[in-house]
Amino acid sequence: MESSHTENAVGQEIADALGVLLRRTTRTRLHQKLTEGMGEAVDELTYPVLSALARIGPCSAAELAPEVGLDRSGVTRRASRLQDAGLVRREPDPADQRAQLLVLTEPGLRAVAELRERLAAHIMASLSAWPPGEAEAFARGLHRFTQEGPFA
Repeated sequence: MESSHTENAVGQEIADALGVLLRRTTRTRLHQKLTEGMGEAVDELTYPVLSALARIGPCSAAELAPEVGLDRSGVTRRASRLQDAGLVRREPDPADQRAQLLVLTEPGLRAVAELRERLAAHIMASLSAWPPGEAEAFARGLHRFTQEGPFA
């Protein structure tokens, strides 16, 4: 019985930590920090759109909406800002000529690469005081958790 209680306590500790990570305010603060100095179009509002397009590739605003936690019109507004800045373009969807796909441009790809570099550096700086090997073990465990855990 004690073992089950201990396992549930670990599960609760993980759930609490995930709750902090998944909070919108936590993500918004991180996105604000990462996008500082990236230009007017790249901010905490457009960051998720850029990131999701880089992750899943060209798609419609309707397809992108659930990926970023917005409705289609919210994605469209953010994509328009990114398009005006030359980071995203719209192309006809070859599968549905009535629809348009959002596609990262070369400058958009460079912006995403810069944001990813900033995020990795920010993460590594926060782990710099960890004992040798712990960050690597955490990375392996987190990757496995996302592949095999409750979010898979």
